Amino acid sequence: MSAHAARAGSDPHKLGHGEVPVSERGPAPKRIVVSYGFWIFLLSDFIMFATFFAGYAVLVSATAGGPRGADLFELKLVAWETAALLLSSFACGMAGVAAMARNIRWFQIGMAATALLGAAFLAMELYEFAHLIGEGAGPSRSAFLSAFFALVGCHGLHVALGLIWLTTMMAQVWAKGFRADIERRVQCSMLFWHALDIIWVALFTVVYLLGAGAAA
Repeated sequence: MSAHAARAGSDPHKLGHGEVPVSERGPAPKRIVVSYGFWIFLLSDFIMFATFFAGYAVLVSATAGGPRGADLFELKLVAWETAALLLSSFACGMAGVAAMARNIRWFQIGMAATALLGAAFLAMELYEFAHLIGEGAGPSRSAFLSAFFALVGCHGLHVALGLIWLTTMMAQVWAKGFRADIERRVQCSMLFWHALDIIWVALFTVVYLLGAGAAA
């Protein structure tokens, strides 16, 4: 009996006994390496945002006699921003379903809807920033506003980068189809976009809802 047959016979239920040792299996498949690396990147991004949230929590009361969040935030506008970003996440999810079905047409439609809603979110955020600066509430006015612009602006920058990434994926799928490497990039880009939505929900709650509630 060969060594391979002996190993197979000793592990009829594939419980792991008799398998080739991990050290002898060679390098991991590329999809595993890419997924592992991307998760490390995503977790490091969450850690970075956690430091911004911590800085904001420390400086939220450091207004230097200037306006507080309750005096500045327009919750109606922020609610529209939130709706646009959450809807973009839904559209991105539908694009993911189309990608699994390898339907290029509906994938492109879902990604285009995601990009348009993300662009609408960015436009509203830029309007909010311009409005605050026009009222003399720019980032140099107080430590509170510096922390606010840093946190919200960092998220906005990520959304802008996410839009570039999504549109790049649209172009690659259109030109080359759902090749294995392109499919991996598409999955990573979608995961990144959904992560931005999670961060925004936390930001909306901590910065805007709690900040507006501080009026009382």
